Amino acid sequence: MPPYAGLTPPSSGFSPKKSDAKIITINVGGQLFQTTPQTLEVAGPKSLLSTLSNTTPFTKSHGNIIIPFIDRDPELFSILLSLLRTGNLPSKAKQFDLEDIVSEAEFYNIQPLLISSLSNPSQFDAFNLEKSLILPLNGRDSPSAIATTAFGSVHVAHGSKITSFDWSLHRKSTILTQFSAVDSLLALSPSVAAAGATDFSGLQILDLEKGFVKEKLDWENSTRSGSTVQAIGSAPGFLFASFESDRRNSNAIMVFDMGEIGFRPVAEIGRSEIYGAELDSGIPATKLEWIPEFNLLMASGSHGGPSGLLGNIRLWDIRSSNATWELKEKVDCFSDVTVSNSLSAMFKVGVNSGEVFMADLRKLDRENPWVCLGDGRRVSNGKKEGSNCKIQGHGRQVFCSKGGDLELWSEVEMGSYRNGEDGLGERVFRRNLMGRLKDSGGCRVTQMAFGGNKMVLARKDQQSVEVWQSYVRI
Repeated sequence: MPPYAGLTPPSSGFSPKKSDAKIITINVGGQLFQTTPQTLEVAGPKSLLSTLSNTTPFTKSHGNIIIPFIDRDPELFSILLSLLRTGNLPSKAKQFDLEDIVSEAEFYNIQPLLISSLSNPSQFDAFNLEKSLILPLNGRDSPSAIATTAFGSVHVAHGSKITSFDWSLHRKSTILTQFSAVDSLLALSPSVAAAGATDFSGLQILDLEKGFVKEKLDWENSTRSGSTVQAIGSAPGFLFASFESDRRNSNAIMVFDMGEIGFRPVAEIGRSEIYGAELDSGIPATKLEWIPEFNLLMASGSHGGPSGLLGNIRLWDIRSSNATWELKEKVDCFSDVTVSNSLSAMFKVGVNSGEVFMADLRKLDRENPWVCLGDGRRVSNGKKEGSNCKIQGHGRQVFCSKGGDLELWSEVEMGSYRNGEDGLGERVFRRNLMGRLKDSGGCRVTQMAFGGNKMVLARKDQQSVEVWQSYVRI
């Protein structure tokens, strides 16, 4: 017998009226359940349960009521029925393995509801994050890049391999790439990613389920040599890639249209050539972030030279291919930089001071837009306190790694502002150390990524990644 019997009414021609269908009885694995058509329709038009609200498959009749039969586990069905009714899993779901619940949701084709219940970005609570899981990786290579999807799928590059975990983090798969090491990784979907390396020519679009290259994207530089990938970014409908020529004497950012027929190059921006000893004239972008509020692309890059670390930050209008703002950094150059669209601000970690600085995107006309969020006493001591620090914005918070510890910076909402000449109020940020005392310290944080209600970290010399998760009621 198939899992569920029939999808058409019996030949007797019985067709229940709407008044008769206010309560639907379903037999799942020998146990009867009663619900309403409206509850079953929450499952979506492609679900078997939604079909039951309109048609009546059956195996037996009881009086004039036809009872459809589904040959599945009634206890798991009870959990999913509660999900349809309330949008949340009941507390008794803790008694079951999550993978069993996921498999059952896939059978009924209601996995989007389950994902939304357990790994929704709206559930992310920065102040409620706890270290919940260690995901081991095969082999001896440490993670070099992490990419996540909106609902929490995780892809980790380690050596020449990419290991993927589904949103539940219970299903794992690994593919082998053509790269000796993947330096840049961006998830385009749960099963497709863009990947590149600083020692291998071309940007590859990879099918992470089947393990093959769907498409290869290149940049034609002036020397017609190969072009390596320094950074990858995206905006709705567009893919960005920072390329540098194999000879390291030219670079540019390519904009690709992500259409249904493939990736089509539509613009080249920021093309730079290095002339003589002027190293800062051609520093490639090593970080790309899209700013939806302003429709601008933030591109940043730095280079260590005889006089120390030099860097530049540019905001690009991809429609005109023009830079709307540029800042060259020499004194306390950034170790890392990020943009928070929600906060309308840019943040950096000073490589010398180790301090976190903020630049209001509405006040970039100032000669020095940076405001130190710390005490500022370490700015001029000459030590590289911020070397290898990472900073990343997510939602209305900014996360900064300092060695093996994590700082969380949040804006304090003030009841009244002291307005300046530009009419914009003074902004106040406060720092919190993340995690419990037992979770603090450890090896230096090398990567940070966010997806669903999770934060994923990689640490130096570790063959695993950490998952920090906001508590979800079950």
